[in-house]
Amino acid sequence: MRLMSVVRKGAPRRAPRLSGGVDFAEPSRAIPTDRILIGDCVEQLASLPPHSVDMVFADPPYNLQLQGELKRPDDSRVDAVDDAWDQFESFEAYDAFTRAWLLAVKRVMKPNATIWVIGSYHNIFRVGALMQDLGFWILNDVVWRKSNPMPNFRGRRFTNAHETMIWAARDPGAKGYQFNYEALKGGNEDVQVRSDWLLPICTGGERLKDAQGRKLHPTQKPEALLARVMLSASKPGDVVLDPFLGSGTSAAVAKRLRRHFVGVERDETYAAAAAARIDAIEPLPEAALVAPPSAREAPRVAFSALVDSGLVTPGLELTDAKGHVRAVVRADGTIALVNAATLAVGSIHRMGALAQGAEACNGWTFWHVEQEGRRHPIDVLRARLRAEMGIRSEE
Repeated sequence: MRLMSVVRKGAPRRAPRLSGGVDFAEPSRAIPTDRILIGDCVEQLASLPPHSVDMVFADPPYNLQLQGELKRPDDSRVDAVDDAWDQFESFEAYDAFTRAWLLAVKRVMKPNATIWVIGSYHNIFRVGALMQDLGFWILNDVVWRKSNPMPNFRGRRFTNAHETMIWAARDPGAKGYQFNYEALKGGNEDVQVRSDWLLPICTGGERLKDAQGRKLHPTQKPEALLARVMLSASKPGDVVLDPFLGSGTSAAVAKRLRRHFVGVERDETYAAAAAARIDAIEPLPEAALVAPPSAREAPRVAFSALVDSGLVTPGLELTDAKGHVRAVVRADGTIALVNAATLAVGSIHRMGALAQGAEACNGWTFWHVEQEGRRHPIDVLRARLRAEMGIRSEE
């Protein structure tokens, strides 16, 4: 992979694509995808077209404020983050830096794009406050619980065993942002995915090393963390921006998951190592990345369509999950409550609400049908009809 050299006025020279190329179609956007831009992130982002990226992952300097060397009880030195890029002369200077890159990122985000920012207690609260000041809308804070954190050597604080990620939409009231709820739930044994993620820190063969065998980048993130972020909030073909690319974890994961990437990194040593790392990545087969359609994307199916298809027959008895409430399916796709004080006929939703004395009800999950001695929600039949509709549309 060849890199885009820095141009101080913010207008990067045209650079070749990844060596070997990426074997999926280039999106029809005037944006230099699958490239690393070398230079200051604010200057480089100014060269990108507005509203051109689908997701942002930002791992900015944490401003750790380390003073002096950090040592273990045996007096050996801890390889802590003491690089110049993590040092700011004051909180005010750090806030000005944060505000500048957030504004630059917001300009290139599509209206339905989302942003993930990771940090520690040193900076994440300042970043979050500035994000709100700038009009971002926080959707979640996600805690990355480290299964193998660095111990607290001085013994004067709790072991710092987590980092926090802020997930936010570009603007308040944003609609249509990507969240792969069904796929995440399906991969979590049909249980909603929580906002605390237990994952190990980057170790072993995944950790990039320099010529002396030392870790190349002090804050390299694990690929598993980035994979979960992208599988949660993007889809194949999307453009993922990382304004602080570092060792290139986000770009490597993006390529593997068939997303496009744009990375910005001012350190040429990090950028070169990231480029070599990305070149070695092979995208996963498309079949391994096809996500099930969300409930909003799935074709609308009325209950009467189940009757018309024969999956539900007039006269069939429906019950609630425990079999206490009963209703009979009518030929026109409405249902009638059984043993109601007065004749009650209506939609599966209205009759479900009436049976519970509630204002509203999702009839697809409230009403059940008995098959082979077990009760199943009628939503199972709707899913079967949708699958059949998909097969017929391909014939």
